Amino acid sequence: MSLFERLQSKQPVESEAQGNQVPVQVIEKAKEQPKPAKTEAPKKKSEKPKEPKENRELKNLVYKYILRERKDEEIDTIILELDSIILDIISENDSLKMIKDLKSLKEEIKNDLTGYGPINPLLNDENVTEIMVNGPNHVYAERNGKLELTDITFRDNDHVMTVLEKIVAPLGRRIDESSPMVDARLQDGSRVNAIIPPLALNGPTITIRKFSKDPFTVRDLINFGTLTEEMAEFLQACVAAHLNMFVSGGTGSGKTTTLNVLSSFISNKDRIVTIEDAAELQLGQDHVVSLETRPPNIEGKGAITIRDLVRNSLRMRPDRIVIGEVRSGEALDMLQAMNTGHDGSLATGHANSPRDMIARLETMVLMAGMDLPVKAIREQIAGALHVIIQQSRLKDGSRRITNITEVQGLEGDVIVLQDIFTFKQFGVDEHGKIIGKLVPTGIRPKFYERMVSEGIHLPPSIFMEKE
Repeated sequence: MSLFERLQSKQPVESEAQGNQVPVQVIEKAKEQPKPAKTEAPKKKSEKPKEPKENRELKNLVYKYILRERKDEEIDTIILELDSIILDIISENDSLKMIKDLKSLKEEIKNDLTGYGPINPLLNDENVTEIMVNGPNHVYAERNGKLELTDITFRDNDHVMTVLEKIVAPLGRRIDESSPMVDARLQDGSRVNAIIPPLALNGPTITIRKFSKDPFTVRDLINFGTLTEEMAEFLQACVAAHLNMFVSGGTGSGKTTTLNVLSSFISNKDRIVTIEDAAELQLGQDHVVSLETRPPNIEGKGAITIRDLVRNSLRMRPDRIVIGEVRSGEALDMLQAMNTGHDGSLATGHANSPRDMIARLETMVLMAGMDLPVKAIREQIAGALHVIIQQSRLKDGSRRITNITEVQGLEGDVIVLQDIFTFKQFGVDEHGKIIGKLVPTGIRPKFYERMVSEGIHLPPSIFMEKE
């Protein structure tokens, strides 16, 4: 649905503005009331002033003029003449000549026409990593790992829904009362989740996880302190040696960014198949096939899950399988693929530690509906996985790799894990920043010999802590 069709589908906003006007009699009556002796309580910080009536009126007149007179023209052409359109409308309406801060109002109209409405400036701000719209009056942004309430607001719930429809419509997704939740993505790959009434009581709620226009490189992660040069060299060698690697961590800890960096180490000669709920990975290799899940239709049929795509990918002759996130029964198919000649596969999952990730994998395999004994599941995990990378978001908002752990095998009924690198915290500075560093444990992994046999040589000093 085009912008003009969406605007046409809305009721004239002018009536809305009129509906919000207070009758003159009520105003006069209010003036006659004596002022209370008690001072008025200060407004809460979260309360937002309402948009002036003349601002809403100008926006409505601009949109109606475009729909009536310029609907067949390109948006870019209209934007170039937006200033003259606004000035003409103001000159014809005396009530609009008192508008203050016309510059910001023009920017709002431009954002509505070309972008995603009021949140467009946040999407263009490179320092913002996450945007949360909690109804029309509360928009939060994450900067440097810290959440803050912005001064951005929407007109009403319908305004939020218009922006949301603009996000999901190009992807063939829908969101309405019969399907009140949706996962989607923006053109730059940023992840979008939305949930609307009746499930969301505060109004339409949108969460956008932004991704950099230029994907982060391993050098960027080293500069951020996410990992060290020695760890980066080690991880690059693991990918080159076709080891199966799993990135675990909590929500917002940076798993997808790390997965993207690991994927960048894959040879340009390999055929890579990526499988995701919403395509986010930005791989630079030539031979990449990106697969994306599909939600059920309005009748509840036609859904394609990650497990379906994992099964299908095995028939696509992949050299590498990269799974955006493993969260249920697809864990079994992933482990079987890793155990049957698809070495060098990568995936992510939610867990608080490498040991927790193993326990979660066991649970997810059981979710596949197969009545397997626990020992058989553990044998699958021990035989498939080589490395678990634990990513964490620390209390100061920084994102760090806190463990690189080798899966050494099965001893009895227990999967043996051994840390190769770990994060040591020494304290907190006066600014609340965590003081610590990533250090090797001094233990050389068992798969080191496999690396050597494949012509990959790492200096032994990489596994020793520097003084």
